[in-house]
Amino acid sequence: MPSRPRARAQDSETLDKVREIISEQLGVDLDKVAADAKFVDLGLDSLDTVEIMMALEEQFTITLDEEGTEEINTVQEAADMIAGLK
Repeated sequence: MPSRPRARAQDSETLDKVREIISEQLGVDLDKVAADAKFVDLGLDSLDTVEIMMALEEQFTITLDEEGTEEINTVQEAADMIAGLK
């Protein structure tokens, strides 16, 4: 099945909220959670990723599918995926 094209998060509000949630979940400075920051570089393990995805689902009242979330590697990609679901 071909992957659907991802929307680009146009509004900074979505990206800012994603950054805030990741910062809170990891207990790191918001400045360290840049749009181009890779999850692996932020030190996320699989449990952190699940918790962050659950927090994003709750914040944006969306449902993320497991396949789609496995393809997310950066903060911007997470914001883009959410923008595509809104």
